[in-house]
Amino acid sequence: MDGILLSLFKYKAWANAEMHAALEKFDTQQYPDKFLAMLQILDHANVVDRIFMGHLSGADTDSFVTTNSEIRPGLAALRERVSATDSWYLDFVSAISPERLKQRVQFTFTDGDNGSMSCEEMLLHVITHAGYHRGSVGQLMEDTGMDSPPDSLTKFLHRHEPERRLRG
Repeated sequence: MDGILLSLFKYKAWANAEMHAALEKFDTQQYPDKFLAMLQILDHANVVDRIFMGHLSGADTDSFVTTNSEIRPGLAALRERVSATDSWYLDFVSAISPERLKQRVQFTFTDGDNGSMSCEEMLLHVITHAGYHRGSVGQLMEDTGMDSPPDSLTKFLHRHEPERRLRG
């Protein structure tokens, strides 16, 4: 499938990579608590991505009893997990049929409540949820005087398709 969902997941993977590259330059010595908070926020976003990956693929999600890792990963391990998760979503969205997008999936949230969403709704949740949390991390970075990385769909589209800047 080619379309807006694939574009959004390409954007998400790019924004995640930009965030991780920016965090490589973060002053962890001066702001250790903020750095750990940023890792926790990004880990949470990835755990939720992986939970919904399980719902979408039909995999068992019972091992997820919370929306955070039991042991918070360091930046390198987190980058690896996020990259693998983003790759899975890109493959999934590339192959999904319009019929499958509309299919409802029954699942249980980590708090035990029942849920039901279409695959399309789940995919949109994954996109918006991750963006919300990258924004939180970006704000923490700016609070320390560091610029947050680019994280907008417009920036992604125009960097990857510079011809969009041309009038025509």
